Parts: sequence; structure tokens; C-alpha cells
Amino acid sequence: MTASYRYDVEVLHLLVSPAHAYFGRAREGAAVVPTTDAEQVELVTGKGIVGDRFFGKAAHMDAAVTLIAVEALEAMAAELGTAPFDPLLTRRNVVLRGAHLAPLLGEEFALESCGDIVRLRAGRPAHPCAWMDQMLAPGAHKAMRGRGGVRCQPLSDGILHRGPAVLISPVPLDPENAGTPTLLRPSRLP
Repeated sequence: MTASYRYDVEVLHLLVSPAHAYFGRAREGAAVVPTTDAEQVELVTGKGIVGDRFFGKAAHMDAAVTLIAVEALEAMAAELGTAPFDPLLTRRNVVLRGAHLAPLLGEEFALESCGDIVRLRAGRPAHPCAWMDQMLAPGAHKAMRGRGGVRCQPLSDGILHRGPAVLISPVPLDPENAGTPTLLRPSRLP
């Protein structure tokens, strides 16, 4: 990755859960599964976050780590006229502040935190599921379209820490648009 742009961001939450909570019909309720909002997580090249439900799963190798901008959730709550959402209810692994994620689709980028650098490839959008209407608020599923974050493949082993970080991007980003819905361009992956 040839890094050209550096953006100060904040890693607000690092979600790790060994099992899926949202499956089946929403009327049956979410599964009760252990979930950790960790201070740091270990990423393994091509496998994901150690201890997470997607770690090493063949179907998720290119999308084992999900990132979302908290500004998207704040904008959605404002639009829907609700109290702020608990970001962990989205079940995204990494919740960032100040990260405009959509332009990263198909790109290799890095997050630097506490001296550690983790390289990732943003492979595809993290589309919301219908569960968002039950877990966040009525209308959240539709409101989250185009701003549900990105699904990434780890390209290096490393530790990601909660707190101040730097997003290193090969393309220009506009942090002011972190919460704006966007038409997501298709992945440029081979």
C-alpha cells in the first residue's frame, strides 16, 4: 500500500463476540451471546479478530472485520428522532469517529494505534440487516443503507487499540462526510 493521506480518528469500540446474535426471525428476539467491548483486539492476516464469530470462517475471509463510523449512527438517530444508538447493537467490530469509509471500498489502508499498524482491505459494504429496525429503532434498516460501514480483510497481523488512531489511506477522504449516506461503488477487487 502506498499511503498518501493520514487522518486522525478515534477507535471508540472494539466488539468481539464468539457467536451470532441476530439470526432467524426478529420477532423471536436476539440470541443472548457473550460480547466484549475490548480495549484492544488481535488481528490475524486473512482470518480476522481472534475470538470473534467470523475468525477463520472461509465464507468471511475477505470480510472478517467490519468498520463503521459513529457519525453515521448519530445522523441516523437524529433523522429518526430517537435517542443516540448503542453502537455495539450494530454488531460492527470497529466503531470509529472521524472516518469517511465509503471511498476505501476496494482499497488497501491501515489503522495505526499505540504504535501498532494493522493493514486492511475494504472489500465490500457492510449492508444493514432487517434486525436494525428492532435493535436500533423502527426505520433504522432503511436509514442505515449506504452508511453501514465496510467489511474488511486483515492483510497483516497486529493489535488494534481503543483510543486515538491514524487512518492511512491511498485515496483522499472527507471526514465531514463520515455520517452521510452514499451510493457505494462496487468493489474493485479482482
